[in-house]
Amino acid sequence: MITRTWHGRTRLEDADKYLRILLDEGTKEYLETPGNLSVKVWRRTDADCCHFWTLTEWTDINAVKTFAGEDHEKAKYYPQDKDILLEFEEHVSHFETFVVRQGNSL
Repeated sequence: MITRTWHGRTRLEDADKYLRILLDEGTKEYLETPGNLSVKVWRRTDADCCHFWTLTEWTDINAVKTFAGEDHEKAKYYPQDKDILLEFEEHVSHFETFVVRQGNSL
């Protein structure tokens, strides 16, 4: 399994609006892509901004590429992001993901 993480920041006054965008429209394409296993949105409010992370789980790197394209390390943005995000981080991160259950061993 592969976990893909993306991070973005908004002004405090845009935090609730952006959360609605992520939950309604911003995660739709993830969920519609074959090989997507889950989508989670994390939010943390700081004194001067609000951070958002999307964490998506995929069956394998080919499923990620179906969503993101061959340059799957590059962040993917949508038109509604341009007026809300404070910056546009160029890359996302990918991690091999291991589910731990009783009796796991390599």
